[in-house]
Amino acid sequence: MTAGCFRAALVGSVMLLALSAQGQSRFEEEFDDKDKPWQEIAIQLPAPPKPENLLPFYANSAGTQSFAIDAASVTRGADNVVRYTLVATSDGGARNVSYEGIRCENYERKLYAFGQADGSWSRSRRDQWEKIATHTLHRHHAVLAKDYFCQQLTVAGTPEQMVARIRSNRPMTSQLYK
Repeated sequence: MTAGCFRAALVGSVMLLALSAQGQSRFEEEFDDKDKPWQEIAIQLPAPPKPENLLPFYANSAGTQSFAIDAASVTRGADNVVRYTLVATSDGGARNVSYEGIRCENYERKLYAFGQADGSWSRSRRDQWEKIATHTLHRHHAVLAKDYFCQQLTVAGTPEQMVARIRSNRPMTSQLYK
């Protein structure tokens, strides 16, 4: 190989390496989610819950309420938020319906809307993410997060898998000890 050919080959190789590095840099910029702020998607309120779709779950609350999830409403958004319709019924028969979300990554919950008797929704005025508490009246959120929706701060599977765990009363925490 002559000196001129060698120089040309060397320059070509350096240019290819530079282009490759530039391409890699762009790839990392486009797919590096660590630096991108989390963005919540726009939500669409579900249909009102139907009795045949309600799946009860045990929340070990003070015993004054029972809880159920509308199986048809459970979704996992592109923002990794698990959204669902919750039905809370008091021992006296009062019923509260709410559309909520759980963000596993930060162990937070959000209340989007309240269900009305006519099947419509009214938006919640408290439109913010809150940490999930395990020892309060809202313990049912911790049960949903730990037992059915989240695993080590990540979403635990598909909506179908989450619904199957609730339907079969097989919380993930009980499976850890078997």
